[in-house]
Amino acid sequence: MDDKAQFWSTVDRHLIRYAGAFTPRIITRAQGSYVYDDQDTPILDFTSGQMSAVLGHSHPDVAAAVGAAMSNLAHLYSGMLSREVVDFAAALADTLPAALSKVQLLTTGAEANEAALKLAKLCTGRYEIVSFDRSWHGMTSGAAAATYSAGRHGYGPPMPGNLTLPTPNAYRSPFRRADGSHDWQGELDYGFGLIDRQSVGSLAACLVEPILSSGGIIDPPVGYLAALKAKCVERGMLLILDEAQTGLGRTGTMYAFERDQVVPDLLTLSKTLGAGLPVAVVVTTPEIEERCHERGFLFFTTHVSDPLAAVVGSTVLRVINRDDLVARAALLGKRLNEQLRELQSRHEVIGDVRGRGLLQGIELVSDRVSRQPADQLGQAVTAACLRRGLHMNIVQLPGMGGIFRIAPPLTITDAELDTGLSILDTVLTETV
Repeated sequence: MDDKAQFWSTVDRHLIRYAGAFTPRIITRAQGSYVYDDQDTPILDFTSGQMSAVLGHSHPDVAAAVGAAMSNLAHLYSGMLSREVVDFAAALADTLPAALSKVQLLTTGAEANEAALKLAKLCTGRYEIVSFDRSWHGMTSGAAAATYSAGRHGYGPPMPGNLTLPTPNAYRSPFRRADGSHDWQGELDYGFGLIDRQSVGSLAACLVEPILSSGGIIDPPVGYLAALKAKCVERGMLLILDEAQTGLGRTGTMYAFERDQVVPDLLTLSKTLGAGLPVAVVVTTPEIEERCHERGFLFFTTHVSDPLAAVVGSTVLRVINRDDLVARAALLGKRLNEQLRELQSRHEVIGDVRGRGLLQGIELVSDRVSRQPADQLGQAVTAACLRRGLHMNIVQLPGMGGIFRIAPPLTITDAELDTGLSILDTVLTETV
């Protein structure tokens, strides 16, 4: 048995399968916008790892910061504080609206959402949580109970008190005005009408992503977040925004909520904040923090306030600011959108193009009139792209076509972006 066969044999014997099939390549290293397999074949990474590596892979500033932290101060008893953590919290707060100034440093997005949900429940004295019906907020109990795009079957009852809003998908929503345009206000009113009838009077918070990524790159229209915030205020609910994938410049603004001029009561950041390493935060207002502290807020984890995570987060913030990567994402996002729409003009199977900055998607359909999902085509295109050296990620949800999520690093070059889109163009032509 050769080494590669031995590798996959060991995989079969020893690894728990956690999400379908593994990508059929053995990855040995990564640099910039590429990962490399055991044949040293370059594979252009159009997903930034798990939608996280905004600075590309193995960024020298991050590598140097991690090395220094590991040789000096990486982990402490969770009740101890270091200057690294305090400096990071101050630096992060400087990038946010003045009201969002209280920070808790954690490790994963699910953990940050779990903390945010507990803060919201403790602050309001209520327990019901509203989220989109295409949501993904994590795999821990509270976050998973607010996740509806996948993973709900077979595990028994989720945490009680979770209610859903219809996802404002302009391409497929049945809510239409007389001219055929998306009636998102009517959809939101209808959704909260259902919530009010289902609620037992204990609405605590609404947890949503400004752009649903795992839900199919659904970008709510301008005005939606402000209207959602108003619905929350009317009911005494808090608004939690999960910017795991949209934060830190990904959408062409530092935070996606800036477009809508809406300030959440709680904000969670993760993936992009660590640029591929496990760093996460929950951020809130002094008023909410004070009330929760008075009521005995407890979220004491092994890696809360770890100096290593703080150093990584501070480094990512510094590089994004130094290299003007927010503006870079806006510029490249415009280039990406123009090229995707040009592909759409030539490929009938591209039913929709959507997203912002360097988080965009295309939905594949059998035909544009019926908008029938093209499930088999999406998987064939994914495999063909990989053979040509492009890693693409496809989301396939019931009632929707295959949606490719395109989220390259903010550091990707114009030439690399063009190369990836050229491969996609070729594959669509050959596969269809």
